Amino acid sequence: MENNVVDARGLACPEPVVNTKRALDSLASGEIITIVDNEIARDNILRFAESQCLQAKVEQKENDFYIRLTKGGVVVGMHPELATAGHQVLLITANTLGRGSEELGRVLMQSLFYTLVEREGAFRHIILMNSGVQLACEGSPVLNHLWQLERRGVEILACGTCLDYYGLKAKLSAGKVSNMYAIMEHLAGAVKVLSL
Repeated sequence: MENNVVDARGLACPEPVVNTKRALDSLASGEIITIVDNEIARDNILRFAESQCLQAKVEQKENDFYIRLTKGGVVVGMHPELATAGHQVLLITANTLGRGSEELGRVLMQSLFYTLVEREGAFRHIILMNSGVQLACEGSPVLNHLWQLERRGVEILACGTCLDYYGLKAKLSAGKVSNMYAIMEHLAGAVKVLSL
């Protein structure tokens, strides 16, 4: 990094966010500019800035995005909402529930999401990783449940690397694409994490 510029072009998730956070941590106040070469990295940086209550401005120059982040009068750290008592996270790492019969596992997963809709206020965030991201994509048997949960304010985060691996990013129908840095912030800031 030179002159408060983080050149994150060509770096894989979550490196652009991690390098940006390191640069911000080294500043008492002021600005940094992070340069990325794709929209996913740009959006990840902007989500990070929002979670840290930082000002962010984006300028596109040819195929690159220059993201100006301003730190001053704001302590970089966990978003206040994440520290609220009762903040619980549900981490789902597969598209079926339990081990054994896949058919039974699909039935159990549908039952789980039906129960989540009926049991209001259980979780603030649902994080989907590995084949779990398939649950939020076109054709998923639990999409209606996910949409109901979103309408109630539950944030659904789907791992971007996992969506890419399965070729499903364009088919995401519920929630939003996230990255490992943001996912770890939610997991680390939770009062309780239930992993399935």
